Amino acid sequence: MSAKYTEDSIKTLNWFEHIRRRPGMYIGKLGDGSSQDDGIYVLLKEVVDNSIDEFAMGVGSKIEIVVEENIVTVRDYGRGIPLGKVLDVSSKMNTGAKYDSQVFKKSVGLNGVGIKAVNALSDKFIITSFREGECKKVEYSKGVVVKEYDIEKTNEPNGVLVQFHADSSVFGKYSYTFEYIETMAKHYSYLNVGLSIFFNGEVFSSKKGLYDLLSEYISDGNLYEMIHLSGDDIEIAFTHGKQYGEQYYTFVNGQHTTQGGTHLAAFKEAVVKTIREFYKKDFDVSDIRTSIIAAVSIKVQEPIFESQTKTKLGSKDIAPGGPSVRNFIMDFVTEHLDNYLHKNPELAEILHKKIVESERERKAMSGVKKIARERAKKANMHNKKLRDCRIHFNSKHERKSDTSIFITEGDSASGSITKSRDVNTQAVFSLRGKPLNSYGLTKKVVYENEEFNLLQAALNIENDLDDLRYNNVIIATDADVDGMHIRLLLLTFFLQFFPDLVRTGHVYILQTPLFRVRNKKETRYCYSEDERVNALKKLGAKPEITRFKGLGEISPNEFQHFIGKDIRLEPVHLTKNDSIGDVLKYYMGKNTQERQEFIIDNLQIEKDDF
Repeated sequence: MSAKYTEDSIKTLNWFEHIRRRPGMYIGKLGDGSSQDDGIYVLLKEVVDNSIDEFAMGVGSKIEIVVEENIVTVRDYGRGIPLGKVLDVSSKMNTGAKYDSQVFKKSVGLNGVGIKAVNALSDKFIITSFREGECKKVEYSKGVVVKEYDIEKTNEPNGVLVQFHADSSVFGKYSYTFEYIETMAKHYSYLNVGLSIFFNGEVFSSKKGLYDLLSEYISDGNLYEMIHLSGDDIEIAFTHGKQYGEQYYTFVNGQHTTQGGTHLAAFKEAVVKTIREFYKKDFDVSDIRTSIIAAVSIKVQEPIFESQTKTKLGSKDIAPGGPSVRNFIMDFVTEHLDNYLHKNPELAEILHKKIVESERERKAMSGVKKIARERAKKANMHNKKLRDCRIHFNSKHERKSDTSIFITEGDSASGSITKSRDVNTQAVFSLRGKPLNSYGLTKKVVYENEEFNLLQAALNIENDLDDLRYNNVIIATDADVDGMHIRLLLLTFFLQFFPDLVRTGHVYILQTPLFRVRNKKETRYCYSEDERVNALKKLGAKPEITRFKGLGEISPNEFQHFIGKDIRLEPVHLTKNDSIGDVLKYYMGKNTQERQEFIIDNLQIEKDDF
């Protein structure tokens, strides 16, 4: 029997109800704070973006951010919101000054939604505007006004103070990873020379803009002095490193566009065109761009992003009636990069040598690649290694973030995950024993080693990450010495040949429980010794305790609890001090005195106490 469709079926939601029911439309995925694109960081960005826009308009050179016990406080020293409009801009959809392009010419937030989303998704949201010796304060909970204060006198300097606590009934159990917020603060400072951002007392500022940004991320050295060029509404910096792959950081109006967009496509095209014309040789695109490390920042009037989270630029034009983004970047790069190469012949010679070496390596690998691709096709036909998910999402699809692939070892473990997974979005790749230690080997091994070749083909990352088939690459191994060794071997493979996969936040370690503690009424899964102790206290006398020694010991019925909505993933990420070369040499190279001393100094003997 079909449901009745009457006038009562038609409902109109309040603005905050719609945001709370459909948060993904406004902030992307929710997450628990373990990933840098989780919703709690989007909330913080929405608030800080408003403060950045004030600085961009020439007001307020300092922003203070404090995060303590999941309560976020942001204070800027801009002009302050007109006091009579504080309630409107924080609780009325499509309300803001950014529709007036003369007030905010090249801002990040344009649709009057951002801070309202923060309000609706917080169980505590307080906004105070300080303006010309007076202040106005409004307090909310889940988008509903708790108290609107009268305008009062104040000695505080102009600006806005926002404090919020993300609602755990929406986000679940979450916590902020301070390193992600530090990275956000650094990016803001690099893109806004002269701005100081204080995060929990630490200050971030920059004098050289994108030059400083790339210096932050080049950990293994570069082949030549960084090329740093800037002009009206555009700044670029790039060099070539010693790693495989390509590495890009792109920004629009100070917003980190992690998925690139029209500006990145134009920059890539412009670099290839300029270099070909300068050397008067039709180099292959891959030979020019392999190992490039670049940052691009442009200012666009009324930018169009492909989602509310503003991670990919869709704008075709720099400004209404102005040049296209492509032509604007193309004209700038072809002129200024060509001039730079002519003025710096020694650097130009180093760059030429690098391109020729990449060309020589590519040609030498062509035969090996052809054979490897044929092997991969045959293996995929017989489905020996990969148990794929039913549906794949292209890079433009909003659900691509849902796709995952578990890389595991052994028939028992892969069998349990295969039976427990969501067949629509979760795939499983089975390793046969321990993979090869690829440290110090050339990329030729990726094609000659069957495991690596098939894994590369499954992920679809041979040329770049644009067509990566799964958003989350999850290493799922036993929580013992052998499992840890397999993790290190896989991470060595990724860091050695596909470091961008790690840098862009796609690689995770699956956390599985070490213990199961249960009585007749309740079962608790414990991921640490502390959780086991707490479970024993909660469940009382004589509970049954099981120590899981391998993934294969966990039944498929239980496994579904660990890879479903409550999945625990530990992200693998690199920091400024992580030189890939040094890290791999230390952990995966031949035994060194330093590693031996570390093992001896940190040796612990575990004892079973239950």
